[in-house]
Amino acid sequence: MRNDIKTSCQKRLSRIEGQVRGLSKMVDEDRYCIDIVTQISAVRAALRRVEEEVLQDHVSHCVEHAITSGNKADQRQKISELMAVIGRSDR
Repeated sequence: MRNDIKTSCQKRLSRIEGQVRGLSKMVDEDRYCIDIVTQISAVRAALRRVEEEVLQDHVSHCVEHAITSGNKADQRQKISELMAVIGRSDR
């Protein structure tokens, strides 16, 4: 992973960690259910943004390298991994 992407993801994940701690506090304080669900949706959206950033870096680095290397086995493996992770992300 490139350093700039790693730094960006770490910052996002730290914010998400704070959001999750806030959710726990909301549950402890018996906050209104819809407010909790709204915050859960915000956390999931933030995680999706991190996921997209990591996947974009993977495609622009690892997959691109496999394609330009000419190594057919590596190309098939990288594409297979990418398709599997995309398939799992819809669940």
